[in-house]
Amino acid sequence: MSDENLFAKERQRIILEKLSADSKVLVRELAEAFGVSLATIRADLRELERAGQLSRTHGGAIAVWRAGFELNDVQKRVSGIEEKQRIAAAAAKLVQNGDTIAIDTGTTAHEFAKTLLSKTGLSIVTNDIILASMFEEASDFSVTLLGGAVRRGFHCTLGAKAIEALRWVNVDTAFLCANAFTVRRGFMTPSVEHAELKKKIKSTASRTVMLMDSRKIGRVSFCSFAELDEIDVLITDRGVGKAAEKEIRAAAESLEMIIA
Repeated sequence: MSDENLFAKERQRIILEKLSADSKVLVRELAEAFGVSLATIRADLRELERAGQLSRTHGGAIAVWRAGFELNDVQKRVSGIEEKQRIAAAAAKLVQNGDTIAIDTGTTAHEFAKTLLSKTGLSIVTNDIILASMFEEASDFSVTLLGGAVRRGFHCTLGAKAIEALRWVNVDTAFLCANAFTVRRGFMTPSVEHAELKKKIKSTASRTVMLMDSRKIGRVSFCSFAELDEIDVLITDRGVGKAAEKEIRAAAESLEMIIA
């Protein structure tokens, strides 16, 4: 990838971060902030719109987050990588050599999985095809890939067969991810099938750890799959904000909350 393309991706990542915070951006303001032409910013916005990550308007763009909307994996990779990596590193400290763990699908789960390659003797259960392949090729881990229907564009299995495969499974810790969270509604995902599988994965574990970047806090999605008090550990990043952190800690006194 050329330096120009690398810089474009970084610009687009920052644009999405600003959209997440402000819900809208203006072409002229972005051009001034980045020191580039209006045409360059318009090209960035067109590319992000094609990826389904914003909606262009006259003079700028607005966010497209809504309850039933879910970015696929390629789209998710554009933003938040540093936060996800810090969350992953914190989560890795909770895993000991020889543990039996379940890992959810998602870009944060992928970053977490990379941190585990220095461990030995892990037994891993996952519905993520890429994670299963990575572990099989690069480690001595025992890997169980849950069967089921493959969700195109999301490299994971779902459905009744995947849930049935968990019937006799018990793990030390389940590492889950969420698309949205509020204290009142709990942890959410846009997909009913994902929600059902996440619930089942959680039920197999002695301990449940939620890996969730701060952008998801305060958002609402279609299906709830866990209440806050059903989670043992929540790992998020420093963008959570003092007010949100205080509200979460007050709502679940037994929760261990780690700010990475």
